[in-house]
Amino acid sequence: MAADKSPKTLLEATRYFADPDVCLNAAIALRWGGEPVSCPTCGSEDVHFIATRRIWRCSKQHERRQFSVKIGTIMEDSPISLDKWMVAIWLLANAKNGISSYELARSIGVTQKTGWFLLHRIRLAMQTGSFGKLSGTVEVDETFIGGKSRNMHQSKRERVGMTRGRSMAGKVAVMALLDRHGKDGVSQVRMEVLSGRKRNTLQGHVRNHVEEGSNVYTDAFYSYRGLQAGYVHGFVDHAEKYVDGAVHTNGCENFWSLLKRAIKGTYVSVEPFHLFRYLDEQSFRFNNRKLNDAERFAHAAAAIVGKRLTYKALIGANELESRQN
Repeated sequence: MAADKSPKTLLEATRYFADPDVCLNAAIALRWGGEPVSCPTCGSEDVHFIATRRIWRCSKQHERRQFSVKIGTIMEDSPISLDKWMVAIWLLANAKNGISSYELARSIGVTQKTGWFLLHRIRLAMQTGSFGKLSGTVEVDETFIGGKSRNMHQSKRERVGMTRGRSMAGKVAVMALLDRHGKDGVSQVRMEVLSGRKRNTLQGHVRNHVEEGSNVYTDAFYSYRGLQAGYVHGFVDHAEKYVDGAVHTNGCENFWSLLKRAIKGTYVSVEPFHLFRYLDEQSFRFNNRKLNDAERFAHAAAAIVGKRLTYKALIGANELESRQN
């Protein structure tokens, strides 16, 4: 997309991508990164564009000679038009509290089921797998994601072992590791879905993500005891106070408020099987919060290449079939 013509608002984006040629050129730029269009099967640049079908055909003799701009991206095998894909990416990347599949379906004219599948594929593009470790000052905290027992039917409370009080049964524990002075001085967060809150689990995640010698600040939870072997560990007891000089986890608390506002207010109910996808979405928006809408869209759209999520994989059908066999 030309910098001077690229959309800056949702209204401009809708109009901009409504032109099929403009939308296709934008998708080509994302898919091939400014390089010549090449065959995804053999890599040859000797390809012919079939304008009537808006696809290419490779001149080499092999299987799958014809291909579209969607090949090799999260849009592969999708019948949804490119303009709807672009608007959907814009909406999810810039909606502070997320966007439900029902709202997206109404906005771009697809079914709710299609909107749900489409959103999860965009969340895959938002997923960042960084191998670098956090350093400097890192806050670490956990929370529980799940419905309140008072809102559940008695049969469900009994099934998950919940009581009328503040039981954690049936909820999923999630960890946040927040680098206070991350990229360009903007704090960055990483998320982990926890299998438990025991010492080996929590400290294992800290050591996997944080460089030794860094300042690690936590609450007074007993599972963090022992982090001083390798880190400058400071903790604050929330029964007494929330801030002790530079020692606090208020950055994580801020992120929790944003995450739970999206889950409780927009998505309402999130299955544990899919929870990590919603964490990827919220982390993406949080880590890129200093960008404007156009820049955040461009960042998300540039990550669609080399990733694919099938519907069977999304609903766990492949895993279910392997168990049955």
